[in-house]
Amino acid sequence: MNRQRPRLRPILPTLKEKKRYLAFEILSNGKMKDFSDVSRAIWGSLLSFVGTRGAGEMGVIMIPEKYNAKRQRGLIRVAHTGLDTLRASLALVQKVGDDDAIVRSLGASGILMKAHKKFVEG
Repeated sequence: MNRQRPRLRPILPTLKEKKRYLAFEILSNGKMKDFSDVSRAIWGSLLSFVGTRGAGEMGVIMIPEKYNAKRQRGLIRVAHTGLDTLRASLALVQKVGDDDAIVRSLGASGILMKAHKKFVEG
C-alpha cells in the first residue's frame, strides 16, 4: 500500500524563461558602498515606470554578490523580453540614497560569468 506519486517531468528548454544579465554603472559624486540603497533606487524607478505587474512579468532579480562597490558596477537578472524596459527604467533613476546619481547600462549577456568578467571586473 505504499503508493508513490508519479514524478513531474522537467520543463522543456524551449518553455523556460530566457534570462539576460544587465550590467549597470552608477555615476555620482560620492561612493555608493551600500547595495541596499542602489537596489531600492532601481526598484523604485522600475515600479514607477512599469508597475508591480510589469516588474513581475520581467522577472527582475538584483544580484548583490556581483556588486563592485569600488567601481560602482553591478548586475541585474531579467527576462529577455524585459531587457529594453529595464534599460529605460535605469535611465530614470535620479537619486541613490541621498546623493544625485545616474545609472547607466553597460551591456547585457546571457551568461552570468561572462557578464561579470566583461562588464563588472573588466
